[in-house]
Amino acid sequence: MKNKNVLNPGAALIPDNSPTLCRGDDKATLPRNARLPINRCNLPAVVLGSLTYQQHPSPLLLDGVAELHRDLFRRLGAVAPAQRGDVFRDYLTVHFQLEWPEQMGLSGRIARGGKQRARANYVRMIRGWSFDSDSREGAVLKGWVESRFGLMPRWHGEALRDPAGDAYGRYQEMRSAGLYGTSALEAQFDLVYTFCQHELAERHPMARHVMLYRGVNRVSDHEILAKGLGGRHTLLLNNLSSFSCSRERAGEFGDYILAVDIPLSKIFFYCGLLPGVLQGEDEFLVIGGVVDVELLTL
Repeated sequence: MKNKNVLNPGAALIPDNSPTLCRGDDKATLPRNARLPINRCNLPAVVLGSLTYQQHPSPLLLDGVAELHRDLFRRLGAVAPAQRGDVFRDYLTVHFQLEWPEQMGLSGRIARGGKQRARANYVRMIRGWSFDSDSREGAVLKGWVESRFGLMPRWHGEALRDPAGDAYGRYQEMRSAGLYGTSALEAQFDLVYTFCQHELAERHPMARHVMLYRGVNRVSDHEILAKGLGGRHTLLLNNLSSFSCSRERAGEFGDYILAVDIPLSKIFFYCGLLPGVLQGEDEFLVIGGVVDVELLTL
């Protein structure tokens, strides 16, 4: 039985025992060249990036985040649900000195443009992603996923298949430029992800998946690991991708729609988590790996 999804009435949250989940025997493994040998969470990349994990997810915990910021989560537990977003925003503003860049070392001698970089924060990065996922902001976010979960990016304006190649070098340069002169952006993302998971667990304690959609023009643009019957494919997603909880909205972005049961543990951010950050498109930012998808036509 599907639960009504308060994130969006058009989507469905699915409990683990739902017969609609794929329970096939094909346990596609994350390719070796798509993962790092180490990461900063409780499961290795080869596990959390596998098809098995998509079908049978468990919580992903970033190293030390809950322990270091236990006061934040104590505060979240003491207020009404409608106030938790404001508590979270205030905590990050103070902890990372987001409105006082001089407190984190900005001086009058800093190079021109330094003040703007110092004010680059999690909100601006997520908004930048929503405009262009192959931007500098997109490189920073993909780099965070690579660092924390060990999932390497597969695309950033061009295919990224060889870590020693020029394309990967250009992505790394963009990522480094995006991080330079900021207030611990990747640590800010750690808290955004952990807050997102906290909110999903609080709002949907029995759910493990949500049906999301992605519009595409050519399925061949994705890495196809296997083809099945009835329009089902096994794909390797980029390490961070945008989806929508609205099938109709996803259809505006391509001739075909990928329908995927996404583990809630792989949602980094979604529209409505912090009002005003993402506008429109019912967008979800989803951590990648191997997934079983259904190809739908418009």
